[in-house]
Order: sequence, then structure tokens, then C-alpha cells
Amino acid sequence: MSQWSQVQQLEIKFLEQVDQFYDDNFPMEIRHLLAQWIESQDWEAASNNEAMAMILLQNLLIQVDEQLDRVSQEKNLLLIHNLKRIRKLLQGKYHGNPMHIAVIISNCLREERRILAAASMPVQGPLEKSLQNSVVSERQRNVEHKVSAIKNSAQMTDQDVKYLEDLQEEFDFRYKTIQSLEQSDKNSALIKQEMLALQAMLNTLDYKRKEVLSKIGRVIHEIDMLMSNMLTEELLDWKRRQQIACIGGPLHGGLDQLQNCFTLLAESLFQVRRQLEKLDELLTRLTYDGDPIPVQRPQLLEKVNFLLYNLFRNSFVVERQPCMPTHPQRPMVLKTLIQFTVKLRLLIKLPELNYQIRVKATIDKNVSTVSNRRFVLCGTHVKAMNMDESANGSLSVEFRHLVTRLRNSVWVALSFSSAAFTDCVRFSLQTSSLPVVMISNVSQLPNAWASIIWYNLSTNDPQNLSFFNNPPAATLSQLLEVLSWQFSSYVGRGLNSEQLNMLAEKLMVSYNDYQLSWAKFCKEHLPGKSFTFWVWLEAILDLIKKHILPLWIDGYVMGFVSKEKERILLKDKTPGTFLLRFSESNLGGITFTWVDQLENGEVTFHSVEPYNKGRLAALPFADILRDYKVIMADNVPENPLKYLYPDIPKDKAFGKHYSCQPNEVSKPSDGGVKGYVPSVFIPVSKILNDSTDPHSPSDLLPMSPSVYAVLREHLSPTVIETAVRCKHFHS
Repeated sequence: MSQWSQVQQLEIKFLEQVDQFYDDNFPMEIRHLLAQWIESQDWEAASNNEAMAMILLQNLLIQVDEQLDRVSQEKNLLLIHNLKRIRKLLQGKYHGNPMHIAVIISNCLREERRILAAASMPVQGPLEKSLQNSVVSERQRNVEHKVSAIKNSAQMTDQDVKYLEDLQEEFDFRYKTIQSLEQSDKNSALIKQEMLALQAMLNTLDYKRKEVLSKIGRVIHEIDMLMSNMLTEELLDWKRRQQIACIGGPLHGGLDQLQNCFTLLAESLFQVRRQLEKLDELLTRLTYDGDPIPVQRPQLLEKVNFLLYNLFRNSFVVERQPCMPTHPQRPMVLKTLIQFTVKLRLLIKLPELNYQIRVKATIDKNVSTVSNRRFVLCGTHVKAMNMDESANGSLSVEFRHLVTRLRNSVWVALSFSSAAFTDCVRFSLQTSSLPVVMISNVSQLPNAWASIIWYNLSTNDPQNLSFFNNPPAATLSQLLEVLSWQFSSYVGRGLNSEQLNMLAEKLMVSYNDYQLSWAKFCKEHLPGKSFTFWVWLEAILDLIKKHILPLWIDGYVMGFVSKEKERILLKDKTPGTFLLRFSESNLGGITFTWVDQLENGEVTFHSVEPYNKGRLAALPFADILRDYKVIMADNVPENPLKYLYPDIPKDKAFGKHYSCQPNEVSKPSDGGVKGYVPSVFIPVSKILNDSTDPHSPSDLLPMSPSVYAVLREHLSPTVIETAVRCKHFHS
């Protein structure tokens, strides 16, 4: 079943997460129509290879053209229109930057795998539970309700101001009419009656002015309270969710909802400013003793301007944290002289702001104080915000060609400043990215990423650049949850409770709220080893990603299980049952252990020397499992691997991952290409029944079936074993 087919079968809450990352940058229609073709391409490799990315982009457009031909025959007018629009968009947007589309599609596929992994692991950890608290969603609904109510109140006050304006115009007309009369006429009874009516109108005007000012004051107060409490909390929650998503956690949404709230509040505040300006205009035409406008209006206007400033200041956010396109799963780790991208957004969407806000990117001025170094940011670091940078028309700007220059690995933060000109008001805005780690060599990447994990797990203070002067301990349960996220985000499948328990044992602590130190996680070597816990885990991630990813995603690699636990699992199983686990003594190694039974009924266990990336690069792991042979003393080779734990037939589990069908053993007379004997390489181990010593690297020998067939035809088993022993001696 294709990955897209699995996605479509998810529950609605997971489908909503999928919907968040499909937009005009990569439309879901294309993902749906070209599902199998898209999944069969190596988009991640293309994201780092411009020539390959260009070929994939051209092939993508060809695939779209083929779909256009198909739907044209079906006369599906709507789909024809959408596909033509999408094709034009893809060609125009990515023709000059094909690697960008490769990065986007690679990210989408990875996020799908992460969501599928999350759906298959229903148990949530403490961090995810805190992010999905029902109180948060209830507060969000309350914010949206209050914002709508404020908008309605501001609009109703508009009508009151209009009524006040009409009333004053009538008063002006009647007052000027009386003023134009002769003195003798002003003493008449009719005029005196009219003067009384005018006085009554003035009293009404005074009352209405006070009423309008009171309503405006209430609207301002409601906006102030909403911004100070619920809206601020919503924004902080979104920023925390973004932090967690950056280190592999659940996708963070809600920014569009926040934008709607910010925009409606900004519109309400600007509407109130216009109402106050209208009152000032009315004041110039008519004032009187006790007039409330000159007393109250300046204070209200000052409050409105203050709220507008705070609203704009809080609405300037980093929508996508700094990230190198070459390492999309390691955001906030930046290498010198390598381009990185970062995207900012203004949560106030007003058409008059389009192209009016220029943003300047700089290194945070506090960095030099913390590190005593000077840093230089190169590339295009001044750009204008516009509504064309995003699919939903939000006001944003993306820096795609920034480069940093420095010498040593260090913590820094990027600052972004801008000026907004709107309605004769100028706002200077500033925001900062989360702290990033600058490295000068890619070998520093694993430890740099460990720093990012620890920081974002432990604090939500974006300005704490001295964090690692004295890093706090982390709760083990939260750390294990984040480690599971590393596997779900990087290799498409998270860790279950048994695997996490093994990691907890590896850290020599129990699986509870024990506090784990930064040194134990990333600085101190594991007992008896020459590497740290994190280096060991990072090497496993790299091994999975490059060599056994399909097997891991299918759930066939138990991986994290101790030698003691594997014996408990296998001892009662059918002989030939095996499991796959990661080596605890070799970096980036994977081994398999199978159970066997001697003639006397004794249960024995056999483990091969771990396979590392060097050996797996030469021979796919699934093929190794298929072709693996064991030579027992005086016996012919046979594959001891029958059932993947607990009882899955080996070929059923791994058959679809074999690179090709195993070749039949050929005799020399069969011939081959240009007279050569056809051959395939197989891993062979020799196990002596009377030996319990661990096997040396020379116990695993490559031998083709055809070669072995020739040997069997001309030599006895004893001679063959002697030859094998001689090989061991020379090795």
C-alpha cells in the first residue's frame, strides 16, 4: 500500500495535520494524482543536487501534462482548470530554483511518515499531552469569540458616531438659522421656543458625545484585556509548540487563527482611531462648557496608539526558524559559509501594508557580549514583506540566501527589525529567532543538534544565550519522548515503550521522572565505551536513514533490546526465529540473533558480528538476511534464519525489500556472460558446536552459490572446511 493510501485512512485529527503543510508551494492535487510516482523518486537526494532536482522537476511537469491529457479526455473541466493553473505555478515558481521544490516535497513526505508513525503510537508522552491540553483549545475558541464581539462593538459605535454627526449638523443648521435673524425677530415667542429646543438638542449632543466616548472606552478596554491575557497566552503557546516541532514534535498549527484574531483587532483599533478623529473634527465645529471630547479624547487616542504598537510588535514572528536546506531535519544548526533560510510573518494582514514593511536581518547584538566574538551576516539581508511569499496571502518575507561567517561552534540568535507605516503611524518592530548553533565543520553537527534538543526541551526563553554555561537537568520521561520524536521525524517511525525502556536502562536510570543531566546525555562516555550516549544514538539514526529505512518503517527492526532481553524473548521460540537489534558496542552497527536447539534439547543463541554502514553499502541488509549461510562442522551451508520474531516467515517480512530474486546455483557448464560463471555474493559464517567464543570478523565470508557448487562437485566437505580454516589462518 502506498504511503498516500495509508495517509487517506487516518483519523480526521491526523488528516487535519496533513492538510496544514499542503499549499500552493506543493498542491495536494498533485500529491494525490501522482502519489506512486512521487514516492518512487529520491527527493531528499535531489534537494542537495541541482542537476538531479532539475531533472525531477522536468519529469514532474511531464507527469502533470500526462494527467492533463487524461482528464481532457474525460472532459473534467474543473480538474483541467486546476491542473493548468498548478502546472503554470510549478514551472514559474521553481524553474530557477529546482532544489526548492525537492526540499518541499521531501519535507511533505517526511511529515506524512511522522504523522503515520504518531497514529500508530497512540501513547502520548508528557510533552505532547501538555501541548494538546483541552484548556488551550477552549481558550482559543474564547479568544475568537471575544475578537468577533469586539469587532461588532466597534462597528456599532460607528453608527453612534454617524448619528452624532447627523445630530450636530441639524443643530448647526438650526443654530445658524436663528443667528441670521434680525434682533427684533429673536425676541419673538417662536424664537424663544426654538432656543429652548436648541438647548435640548445641545443636551442631547452632550449626552451622545459622552455615550460615544464611553463606548469607545469600553471597546479599548476589552481589546486591552484580551491582548494582555488570552491573546498573549495563545501566542506564547504557539511559540512553544513551534519549539517542540523544531525538535521533531507534533506539527504546530494555529498561526492562521492567530492571524485572523490579530487582523480583526488591528481593524477594530484603526476603526476606533477614525472614530476619535471624527470626534476631533466635530469638536472643531462645536464645543461648549463641559464638553467631554477635549478631556477624554487625548487619553483614549494615546491608549489606542499604545495598543496598536503592542499588537504590531507581538504580531511580528518567525514563522519558520533558520534552517539549512541541506539538513531540513536539523533546524537551527547553521554551518559557516553554507546558505540557510528563515521566514518571518506579520500576523496583521492589511492590504495597505503590502511592500511597505522592510525587514533587516542581523546577528543579535547580545551575542558579542556572551561569546566575545564578532559575527558577520552575508547575503541579501534586507527585504520587503509582501503577500506573495505565502499561499494564504499572509504578509511575510523569506530570506533564502543568508550566510554566516565565524570560526568556532557557538550559540547565537538572529534578530529581525522592520518599520511599519500605517495610517500615519510608524512602528519599529523587532523579533528574534530561537538561538541557533553555529558550526564550522559538519562533524560538529551531531553535538550541535543535541544542544538544540536540550535547549528547546528545557526552556522557552529565546534570549537565553548563556544557557549552556550551566544547563539544567531534564526530566527523563520528557527526554525519552523527544528521542522517540527523533526517530519518527528523521526515519519515519518512533519508539515504543519497550524500546524507550531499553534506552532508559542504557542511561542507567529507571523510567520515571528522574532528572537527567546534560553531561550524562552528551558529554560523559557510556560505561566501558569510547563514545557518549548521544553519539551512539545518532549513529543508529544515520544507519537507519541510509541503509535500513524501509525495514525500520515496516516495524521489523526491534533495534533497542539488550542481549539479556533478546534471550528471554527467543528462548521459547521455534528454532530459526531471529530478531534484529542495534549493537551496543559498535557505533552504527546492526546484528541479528537466532535461536537454535542442540540434539540434547539445549537451547543456544547465535549472534553475528554487527554490520556497519561500510558493509551495508556493499550488500543490502535484506539481501544479507535472505542469503545468509552458516557452515556447521562437517555440514553443508544452510540459512538458519526462518522466522522474524515472534513468528513471521522471513520471506513474508522482507520479500518486498529484496533487491532481486536469489540466483539459482549454476554449474560451470551453464556458462555466463562471456563465459564467466554467474555469481552472487552471500555472507557465510562458520559455527563450531564446541565453541562458545564470540566470532571474529573473519567468520563472515563472502561466497557465491556457484563457487560453492563447484567446490561441492569436486571436493569433499572435509577439504572445503580445511580450505575455510586456511582462509581464517591467513586472515
